[in-house]
Amino acid sequence: MSAANNNLAFERLVRPHFDRLYRLAWRLAGNKAAAEDLFQELLIKAFGLLDDLVKIEQPGPWLSRVMYNLFIDEKRRFARRRMHTVEEGEMAGDGIAGLAGGDDPVHANQRLEKIRRLDAALAQLSDEHRIVVLLHDTEGYKLSEIQELTGAPVGTIKSRLHRARARLREILSADGTIS
Repeated sequence: MSAANNNLAFERLVRPHFDRLYRLAWRLAGNKAAAEDLFQELLIKAFGLLDDLVKIEQPGPWLSRVMYNLFIDEKRRFARRRMHTVEEGEMAGDGIAGLAGGDDPVHANQRLEKIRRLDAALAQLSDEHRIVVLLHDTEGYKLSEIQELTGAPVGTIKSRLHRARARLREILSADGTIS
């Protein structure tokens, strides 16, 4: 295939999945910069595997699985390095602060505070629990899609989802967010 044909084939196969893949990258990575890096890494990897990608009937789940594997690989590399970095402070309009929205500042502030509490509660979950609850409850992935993505059996995913929700209820009820 020529370079132009490769570009067109890649665009046709991958472009329809951009939004969902970027949201997955953001959910996995937890911040915009890391999500953008992960998303870009996926695109580079997928372009290199274009011959395989062309043969796949449904590229969306395959691309999600590749992204998940890239994420896990990076987490393992980071853990081996034992390097600790300091995250930049949250900038206005970036991250969860940008979700408050609305014209009523009181309502927007209350919503932002709830979002921050939920974000803090999610941060207290294990990686396995947080990823499953975010993929299922936030992004709408089906259990079978999460199984394909993570490689964990559906029963394990159901168990993790149940435990994650229970732990979130426990954390949020302890801080008064839910009653």
